[in-house]
Amino acid sequence: MPIIKTENLHFTYEGDELETLHGVDLEIEEGTFVAILGHNGSGKSTLAKLFNGILLPTSGRVLVNGVDTTDESRLLEVRSTIGLVFQNPDNQIVANVVEDDVAFAPENLGVEPAEIRRRVDSALRTVGMYEYRLHAPHLLSGGQKQRVAIAGVLAMRPRCIVLDEPTAMLDPIGRREVVSTVTRLCREQGITVVLITHHMSECVGADRLVVMSEGRIIADGAPREVFAQVELLKSEGLSVPATTELIYELDAEGWSLPLEALTIDECADAVMAALK
Repeated sequence: MPIIKTENLHFTYEGDELETLHGVDLEIEEGTFVAILGHNGSGKSTLAKLFNGILLPTSGRVLVNGVDTTDESRLLEVRSTIGLVFQNPDNQIVANVVEDDVAFAPENLGVEPAEIRRRVDSALRTVGMYEYRLHAPHLLSGGQKQRVAIAGVLAMRPRCIVLDEPTAMLDPIGRREVVSTVTRLCREQGITVVLITHHMSECVGADRLVVMSEGRIIADGAPREVFAQVELLKSEGLSVPATTELIYELDAEGWSLPLEALTIDECADAVMAALK
């Protein structure tokens, strides 16, 4: 059973005449790292909120570990399974001390104090913020704040974390911190990660890349397979990684290099092989 499944998912915001999502069918397997890429207005952030039950479908269904998100009696189960991290960490941090903020959600779930202490320490160590546990969140950098927000979700012990453009407000260092953190969560702890982004560089290490445009999925596959569809992505106003762009331009000049050579090393090896 996929941990998240959408079936003919449609969504229209109240008061809007046009649909935001048009019949999205998607399955996300547990333990995978899935990146969802798209420009502003593509519907990807709406999809994130539907995964967590913050929004409910206009029609169609969202199933979280088999549970329909429209079942109000099981909404807590849905939100305990799917943790959501927002774009702006300041909107998610509620306490004046880092460890108190991380403890907030499990306290509200009625977790016993000794277990809360274990969860808080574990979550902060996991995201590399344990040494800042007594700091004031407002004194942290943007990347550090976002890692605290991730720790707050981890303390709920979710099986899946959905991150809605968590690096949009961060500098390159902060973006690397956050992407590295969520990648480790998936690879080392088996937590399912769904990363919503418009930075194509953040998708390279994912198991799977889903591209959205105007409320529909237009590409779905391994990142190297999706980024090889350069003309499709360009037609949607999306760019590709610099390595793919280089190979695309060289091929246009008569070279015959594989567009699937995604990493810097793969790109360099392909160019060297062609030169020889």
